[in-house]
Amino acid sequence: MSEDSATRPAPDPVAVEPTGTVAVPTDDTPPTAERTTTTPRRAPATRHSRVSGMWVGLILSAVVLLFLLIFILQNLEPVRIQFLGLDGTLPTGVALLLGAIAGILLVAIPGSARIVQLRRAARRGAKRAQ
Repeated sequence: MSEDSATRPAPDPVAVEPTGTVAVPTDDTPPTAERTTTTPRRAPATRHSRVSGMWVGLILSAVVLLFLLIFILQNLEPVRIQFLGLDGTLPTGVALLLGAIAGILLVAIPGSARIVQLRRAARRGAKRAQ
């Protein structure tokens, strides 16, 4: 080590200036001056459109349907189903899929009704505010 570097105080690793620049000290920087660099600005983000969202939804739906098809084809053993006086046999995969759909409807129908209720209340509030 040289005598100059031993007497010089250790600089801050990174100091943020109020102007938005970042002071980056280096070994070749004189003790009285600091080298500053501006922070690079990010490019504007690409906006997502409804069409791009639709494509993502379609691709995800296709993947889910593929998995459902594989599930049904691997579970073809017939099971006896009894429900509200109805009696029949269905492949296991189909029976489980119907049960899942019934569960989704039990959640989706009250949820949709609540969304409609909130939209109506928001419209009434907007009309009163005018």
